[in-house]
Amino acid sequence: MQRIYFDNAATTPLDAEVLDAMMPYLTTHFGNPSSIYSYGRETRLAVENARKTVAKILGANPGEIFFTSGGTESTNTAVCAAINDLGCERIITSPLEHHATLHTVEHLHKQKGIDLQFVKVSPDGHIDLNDLEKLLSASNKKTLVTLMHANNEIGNITDIHAVGELCKKYNAVFHSDTVQTVGHFPFNLHATPVDFINGAGHKFHGPKGIGIIYISEKNKISPFIQGGSQERNMRAGTENIYGIVGFAKALELATKNYEADKAYICGLKNYMLQQLQNNIEGVSFNGDYAGSSLYTVLSANFPKNEKSELILFNLDINNICASGGSACTSGANVSSHVISAINPNADIDFVTVRFSFSRHNTKEEIDTVVSKLKEII
Repeated sequence: MQRIYFDNAATTPLDAEVLDAMMPYLTTHFGNPSSIYSYGRETRLAVENARKTVAKILGANPGEIFFTSGGTESTNTAVCAAINDLGCERIITSPLEHHATLHTVEHLHKQKGIDLQFVKVSPDGHIDLNDLEKLLSASNKKTLVTLMHANNEIGNITDIHAVGELCKKYNAVFHSDTVQTVGHFPFNLHATPVDFINGAGHKFHGPKGIGIIYISEKNKISPFIQGGSQERNMRAGTENIYGIVGFAKALELATKNYEADKAYICGLKNYMLQQLQNNIEGVSFNGDYAGSSLYTVLSANFPKNEKSELILFNLDINNICASGGSACTSGANVSSHVISAINPNADIDFVTVRFSFSRHNTKEEIDTVVSKLKEII
């Protein structure tokens, strides 16, 4: 049986055109970009052309784009730089952030005594902007606000312009984890009040192991990784040439096809929502799924019983790939911090499955999955 892949928020398949763009740098164009001879010059040119492509698409200057190993490194770089270089003594974040953010801020809180506060979130998973302003106004300490653009589990989109304006008002540094939106959402960073954002190539049909960090030109920070002078002395280590080329090509294709892909994938999400409502008694959904939400993600709750508790395990047996807010693949519940934050009774009442879509999915696949869910439950 052919596998059905509904976990595109975790990673996406590499686009064939992206692989074609990468192949020369996996074979003949193997030079180290730091070398002065021709092999090095041609790979250096590839890196800088990729940087220009990414910067143009995101509405930034090439000098504000740095290549990293992925979203996690970029988040760590931004958060640590805000503390170590920009003088932040306090961090405001939310309980819904990716662990790349949460574990980093918790580490800084424990190791350096940095004040750490969490903004309130509504039951539908949105940030309480009034509470954010209340927190910002409550202290004169220089503050880092780190809030993700779109939640990777429930899909909610945060108004980063509104957050950025509040940060400007209170002289706070603003980092947004945009891993789920770079490649899926149009950006104009010069018109966005944000100090740092990050992206990961494998979220939009690019290669794994390559990401970016945008650092607003007004901020001067120290390298997070020490060593050589790569990335204009900002990120040591020989450049991942084929990854960088692949990232830029994938972002180029995602931007070119954005409107068509968004309309198609949004149609899939809405179709699955309707089919689940029509066929599974008691199903419900997390987040602002019909409002300000990422078109690629649908988080569904299935009433908990002895059959649904093993839902992910049984989907896997049937060659269906999805992920859970409350996973039971080994027979033991593993709670999602996101689902628990918006519904403290989540583990008692239901089992959560996140379905996330790409342009490669079809309505026929959705019909198959819903039919299989009926059998399982």
